[in-house]
Amino acid sequence: MASILVVDDELSMREFLKILLEKEGYRVTTAAEGKTALELAEKSAFDLMISDIRMPGMSGLDLLSQIKQLQTDIGVIMITAFASPDDAVAAMKNGAFDYITKPFNVEEIKTVIRAVLKKKEQTGPAPENSFPEIIGQSPEMMKIFELIKKIAPTPANVLIYGESGTGKELVAKAIHNRSRVAANPFVPITCSAIPESLLESELFGHVKGSFTGAIADKAGLFQMADQGTAFLDEIGELTPIIQTKLLRVLQEREFMPVGSTKTRQVNVRIIAATNRVLEQEIISGKFREDLYYRLAVVPIRVPPLRERIGDVPLLVEYFLKKYSKLLGKEVQTISSYGLEVLMQYDFPGNVRELENIIERGVALESSNIILPESLILSLHRQEKNKPVSGKTETALFVAAQDEKELFTLGLEDILQRVEKEMILHALAKADNSKMRAADLLKLSFRSLRYKTKKHNID
Repeated sequence: MASILVVDDELSMREFLKILLEKEGYRVTTAAEGKTALELAEKSAFDLMISDIRMPGMSGLDLLSQIKQLQTDIGVIMITAFASPDDAVAAMKNGAFDYITKPFNVEEIKTVIRAVLKKKEQTGPAPENSFPEIIGQSPEMMKIFELIKKIAPTPANVLIYGESGTGKELVAKAIHNRSRVAANPFVPITCSAIPESLLESELFGHVKGSFTGAIADKAGLFQMADQGTAFLDEIGELTPIIQTKLLRVLQEREFMPVGSTKTRQVNVRIIAATNRVLEQEIISGKFREDLYYRLAVVPIRVPPLRERIGDVPLLVEYFLKKYSKLLGKEVQTISSYGLEVLMQYDFPGNVRELENIIERGVALESSNIILPESLILSLHRQEKNKPVSGKTETALFVAAQDEKELFTLGLEDILQRVEKEMILHALAKADNSKMRAADLLKLSFRSLRYKTKKHNID
């Protein structure tokens, strides 16, 4: 049972929060001022503090700074009736998890509290079956970790499949790093990145004079990966001729360099990856069935990020640390509003897209917390190359007075106008009830509240 310290100079607010949180099963202690709160924190450890910002005597920001010195791992939520971006930045800079304005929705503060406590749990010791190469603690990833542990010590070939950007190469490296040949080479090659005319040479090597430009003998992928692991990414792009030669490597453990008349023995484990459905490629005659079964001794499916959305907070934290250091910024966290935007997104580009979003957010952010306006999400979910017509055209011309203004304003301004018009329309239809308007717009209450503030909608 989590313990929560509520600090507010208003008796009614203290009592309201105490009753609300005790019904949720939390242990609640209250204080009317910062000094009393610090005295309580010296005697007892709290999992979370909810504090008003503007209080007589010691302010909430001063309390935040001092209580963090007493209990460094305490989660903190700041609340206030006077919304100020400067206060929000100052609170986050001093270690607050979130910043909520009064009057707040009951479900909203419950959600934020659960998020704070969950984050505290995640910052504890990593589970024994976690992998440093792969960020994730979702049930889907746990199954993959268990499978890696089982197959890594064996010499079995592995086929990893999944959408682009899911981290298939990371899984391949994790398998190699836990194999019996971990000390030997891990040699990756992306089959689609090399022209067909050069791919055979890249895979099997060539001898001097075998073709124009072959001025010396060259070792191929399999020779370099001998006694180790060869990782063939985008295996579905191989031509029928290369597939036949690869099958020979798998069956006979030998290959012949381009231009050579002698075979070479090789002992290499092959891990292949693809974003295609190879079973369909077999039916259409584009991929050899016998090669497929040689590669897919152990198949592993890496789920898209939308199927393990619970891993998003962990991934965000990892990428924040990575790019804050790389870009020389002091961005320490992401606002709960920003995280909620990401948690509701379906990530067509998967983990790679999330990494790009966070890198861009760190680069654009001028404070030490990523706010929703610094998150630029992809438009991949929209139909590609579809001409503007019908209702879409009408909506755009409502946002712009004429075609000339449409292209003068630019896409971002037009989208902002359309968003505002939709919110106003939904509010009118919902009799100005934000809860019902949020349902109409398929948004959470907090997302709608953020957007109404952004557009100055009262």
